[in-house]
Amino acid sequence: MHSCIIAGWDIRIRLIEIWKENVPDGTDLEAMSRILIIEDEEAIADLEKDYLELSGFEVKICNTGDEGLQTALREEFDLIVLDLMLPGLDGFEVCKKIREEKNIPIIMVSAKKEDIDKIRGLGMGADDYMTKPFSPSELVARVKAHLARYDRLVGSSNKNNDVIEIRGIRIDKTARRVIVDGEEKAFTGKEFDLLTFLAEHPNHVYTKEELFREIWDMDSIGDIATVTVHIKKIREKIEFDSAKPQYIETIWGVGYRFKV
Repeated sequence: MHSCIIAGWDIRIRLIEIWKENVPDGTDLEAMSRILIIEDEEAIADLEKDYLELSGFEVKICNTGDEGLQTALREEFDLIVLDLMLPGLDGFEVCKKIREEKNIPIIMVSAKKEDIDKIRGLGMGADDYMTKPFSPSELVARVKAHLARYDRLVGSSNKNNDVIEIRGIRIDKTARRVIVDGEEKAFTGKEFDLLTFLAEHPNHVYTKEELFREIWDMDSIGDIATVTVHIKKIREKIEFDSAKPQYIETIWGVGYRFKV
């Protein structure tokens, strides 16, 4: 037993040494993307941390929901990996409270495989949902994909056409803000991405599968339920009557379109 533990630590130490050896001279360590892992299982958190650090990320770990929430709100991070089952505040509540203050990518992870948990997590504002057990390499790939997409969207400030205005809705792509009839509405990262994509392609009908591929870039939960959840959330924020949408129409049997 002790020999296994020692071997495990030897592997971890060697992984970090390899990473340090391969960091290019002159690398600005302060400029590395910062990742916050909120995970109560220390072995899993340490493994995720090792793989992310090997990919050049700066990583901080919190082991409880309360500590994770306070850290997320107090410090600046580029992405959060959030476990669902946590001591104290659970992942749902932590995600909700972070979303009230910050608009950064959140990847929720859990051993719960039921669709209802996935849908609830996405509805609380998570950008992705991974079911345990998963490959640490897959987590790194998803982290990179979400950060790259976020950077592309935020980095559009150099474009002239950074504001979309359609019938009382003003979408500021640079500041990632949405104003509806003069009132600013809070949007999660993926809600904003989905609304912006549809508004940039008015009167074009997209299937749920097409929207899933375009916005999520990967098999987030393996089905199109997440698109339906996000459309519902967006309608609640931009429509006067979400039961009778004037902006995002449902084309029965096909998908959705943004009507102008």
